[in-house]
Amino acid sequence: MKSDTVPSSRLENSSQTGTVKSRKWLITSVLVLATTFAAGLVVTAQQKVVLPGNDWIALFNGTDLSGWTKIGAESWTVDGGLLHGKGLTKAYGYLETDKDYKDFQLSLRFKCVGDGNSGVFFHTGFKPGSVDTTQGMQFEIDCKMMHHTAGVYAENGRGWVVWPSPENEGVVRMGEWNDYLVEVVGNRYKSRLNGVQMVDFTDPKPGALDGKIALQLHAGGDGNMQFKDIWIRDLSAR
Repeated sequence: MKSDTVPSSRLENSSQTGTVKSRKWLITSVLVLATTFAAGLVVTAQQKVVLPGNDWIALFNGTDLSGWTKIGAESWTVDGGLLHGKGLTKAYGYLETDKDYKDFQLSLRFKCVGDGNSGVFFHTGFKPGSVDTTQGMQFEIDCKMMHHTAGVYAENGRGWVVWPSPENEGVVRMGEWNDYLVEVVGNRYKSRLNGVQMVDFTDPKPGALDGKIALQLHAGGDGNMQFKDIWIRDLSAR
C-alpha cells in the first residue's frame, strides 16, 4: 500500500531548490537594478556633456543692456540689434559685464563709425564711482592705420604689452564690420581679426588674472563705435 506521506528527503530537496531559486531571483533583481542605475548615470552624464559650439553664450541680447553696467557719462544705447557707444564728454566711458571672467574666448563684430578708438578690456576693475581703472588690460580697437588694433595694452602704467606684426596693421577695416576673436587663458593672450591671427603672446609679467570684461570709449568725445554678435565661451576653472 502506497503512503501519502512525503519522504523527508524530498522535502529537504524541495526546500533547498526553493532557496536556490530565491537566491537566483534576488541576484537577478540586484543586477537589473544595478544595470538600470548605471544606465541612468550614463544618460545623465550624456545630458551634461556640452557639444562643441554649444558652450558659447550670447553676452549681448540685441535688445537691451541686461548683464552690463555703464561706467561713466558716455552714451550706450541699443537700436536695431546693435550696441552703440558714443562719446559725449572728454572723459573715458565703459560698458562692463556684471559677471567676472577669468579664462575665456570672446567673439564680437565692431564698426568704427567715428575717429575715436575703443577696446575690449579684460580682468578689469574700476574705482568706485569713477572711470579710473584699478587693474586690467585691453585688446585694442582703432580702425586707423598703425594704431595696433588687436594688440594688448596694460592699464597699470605698463603700456603696450604686444603689438600685431606690421604687415597685419592693415587688416582692420574703417567704416565696415570687423570680426574679432580674442582669447585669454592665464597669462596667454590671443587675438584674431577678420580671420587673421594677430597676437599670440605669453605674458611674463601678468597683472590681475580675474575681473570684468568691458567695452571702451576712448577719452576725447570722438568715440563712436557699434558692436553686435557678442558671444563668450567661459573657460574658467574656479
